[in-house]
Amino acid sequence: MFSTISMIGLGYIGLPTATLFASHKKKVIGVDINQQTVDTINQGKIHIIEPGLDMLVHAAVTDRWLRATTQPEPADAFLIAVPTPFKDGHQPDLSYIKFAANAIAPVLAKGNLVVLESTSPVGATEQMAAWLAEARPDLSFPQQAGEEADIQVAHCPERVLPGQVVRELVANDRIIGGMTHKASQMAAALYKIFVEGDCIITNARTAEMCKLTENSFRDVNIAFANELSTICETQGINVWELIALANRHPRVKILQPGCGVGGHCIAVDPWFLVASNPEQAKIIRTAREVNDHKSEWVLEKVKATIVDVMAQRPGSTMADIKVACLGLSFKPDIDDLRESPAVAITRNIAKLGCQVLAVEPNINSLPPKLNHPNLKRVELDSALQQSDVVCILVKHRVFVEAETQIIHSKHIIDTVGLISQ
Repeated sequence: MFSTISMIGLGYIGLPTATLFASHKKKVIGVDINQQTVDTINQGKIHIIEPGLDMLVHAAVTDRWLRATTQPEPADAFLIAVPTPFKDGHQPDLSYIKFAANAIAPVLAKGNLVVLESTSPVGATEQMAAWLAEARPDLSFPQQAGEEADIQVAHCPERVLPGQVVRELVANDRIIGGMTHKASQMAAALYKIFVEGDCIITNARTAEMCKLTENSFRDVNIAFANELSTICETQGINVWELIALANRHPRVKILQPGCGVGGHCIAVDPWFLVASNPEQAKIIRTAREVNDHKSEWVLEKVKATIVDVMAQRPGSTMADIKVACLGLSFKPDIDDLRESPAVAITRNIAKLGCQVLAVEPNINSLPPKLNHPNLKRVELDSALQQSDVVCILVKHRVFVEAETQIIHSKHIIDTVGLISQ
């Protein structure tokens, strides 16, 4: 049924998914608008950090099961894994999905399956099908012909953990939401090519809501931990010790606080529910606000610490102070900076006028948004030697291993419990 599969979007989800299909001897055409990404993959290399993926990509390209291009080509199934950010006012931005739909429309043929993997607001799959129908009036789609449609359409959200994407794509259950029963059956058969978990069938809108629910659940629970950390600060209580004690209760499992919440899912997806249900999504909205505020709270702590340092050095100015920011990614031991609160905090510290020494071992250069005259990327040893203030923003393994070195710093702001437990 599926001899050729097209993956639209070769990022943190698209590339591993495409590679797993290819590793099961399916011809895969990967499509990405970034020429450098395409060239890197066609060399058998990867442009992202994900354990185990480099060897799989090299083998798939070498054996000619995987090929990347910037233009869609005919295939039996098309999977779309493109970004779904939000616009001003936290309104969902479906422009990437629309662009992808219009890109594949010219090469669609009767019998094809189109699957939207991008985490999306409820109704996005139906909207994508409408865009496809508008672009290809010569073909029929589920909203027009149901089970007899020329092109079947489904939604199947990813639900993986960065750093363990390859393993979880294979092992985790998948939620399959077809616009028709036939679409669901086709999509389930497609994913069972490599998925060892269950493929559970529902409808498209429920599948969309399921992913938003999963991420909102996590966001709410992280917000509780982050709010607890600010309360403990005012009470002179070590929040990490407190959480460890509370978690000894058999029915309590509090998560770990941090400097905020980032990533392409948890920091974004709950806003989709708020945007479509502003009156009902009260807890979800509050959780988003609490987690976004945590970054501002960290910045205020940095400001206060800098003031203390300057008070100890009569005549010093803000420009004389050096702040080391340890970690930029949105979670430990990955290179993904999307929606990272650590990036925002680091940028805002630089705007204070002090010198910022950014340490991120998982990237080779700073992103454009950190292009600031007061900010530069340095290695950990150099940052610790030069800095007046150390702000730990991400609990990277290399920082944990350097705890004894970090702890000798005079002024430490630990947002992740690296040295406070």
